[in-house]
Amino acid sequence: MSRSRTAGTPSRTRRLLAQGLALVLVTAGTGAFATLHKSIDLEIDGAERTVSTFGRTVADVLEAAGVEVGERDVVVPALDQPVVSGGEVVVRRAREVEVVVDGEPRTVWTTARTAGEVVEALGQRADDVHLSVSRSARLPRTEPLVVTTRKVMTVEVDEQTIELDTAAPTVREALREVGLVLDPDDHLSVDLDEPVTGGLEVVVTRAESVNGVETRTLKFDERVIKDPGLAKGTTVVQSEGRVGTREVVYTATVVDGKEVDREILASVVVTPPQDRVVRVGTMVVPDVPTVKPGSAKAIAKEMLADRGWGDDQFKCLVALWQKESGWRVDAHNKSSGAYGIPQALPGSKMASAGSDWRTNPATQIKWGLGYIKNRYGDPCGAWSHFLRKNWY
Repeated sequence: MSRSRTAGTPSRTRRLLAQGLALVLVTAGTGAFATLHKSIDLEIDGAERTVSTFGRTVADVLEAAGVEVGERDVVVPALDQPVVSGGEVVVRRAREVEVVVDGEPRTVWTTARTAGEVVEALGQRADDVHLSVSRSARLPRTEPLVVTTRKVMTVEVDEQTIELDTAAPTVREALREVGLVLDPDDHLSVDLDEPVTGGLEVVVTRAESVNGVETRTLKFDERVIKDPGLAKGTTVVQSEGRVGTREVVYTATVVDGKEVDREILASVVVTPPQDRVVRVGTMVVPDVPTVKPGSAKAIAKEMLADRGWGDDQFKCLVALWQKESGWRVDAHNKSSGAYGIPQALPGSKMASAGSDWRTNPATQIKWGLGYIKNRYGDPCGAWSHFLRKNWY
């Protein structure tokens, strides 16, 4: 028994030594694993994520993340630089961007993310140019980025010359920058939407208003009267026609000595034209049937004749009520409530001429002629007032 215990001692010792050595190897391996494993923050075009890797360089990190980079892409730190756990790798992808600089299109490769960064990459200060989008905006995907650089132009206006140092893309925006207010009738030597170019000269000619009175000639008409007392085919001039005159008061817009617009303020007949009256014989047709008037104008003409008013007054009345109602019995102004041929306000006023004032043109005309007589004396007086005031 004693010999057996003595013989087993070396064997047990060797087993314990082997177990201790294995423990040392496991502990050493765990330390090496912890040293080689790294956690890296990876940012690609602003998108962030964390990458776990055993790699030693930036290139190893990107390979572990499955990220390929092109020759124009920017990688920070560089691909051959070592990395440590907790470090950061930034990748900016390069892409083609369409840029139009002062009207000249070009294509550039850039890793910039905003319009302002692209401009600075082109060697321009963002504050010295005008962009088609805001400086902080992301680059447009479909439309080109339009860049307008600063230029010097001159503006001649109101007897002075203004020199503008501007990055505005058009004349309109350049003038807006200096607060130059244009009236609608002012004239410019160039179009407002013309691009600004270096040395561009813009001349502003102010419009001015001119008031005046113009005398116009009124042509006379020819009236043919059938005369059963004359033989058929016989023509006799009863009275020669005479032209009339009309005075027109106006205000005109004048630019650089030329009238470009005119507004009529008033128009008054000074001398009414007189018709040329021709009598034509109809003796072969002795009985000419009298056709009773079947329209509002025909009724009005007879009523004017009963009052002793002639064709000159009838013309004024025709013009006046054409403006007011178009000679429609049922003309109704929904905004004011005026009604009928003479546009009585309210329409019920015409009841004084007859209870059928809503539908009978004769009743409406009778009331209208009375109103004109009492207020203006005759239709031409009412028409003259209408031309001045746009109401009667």
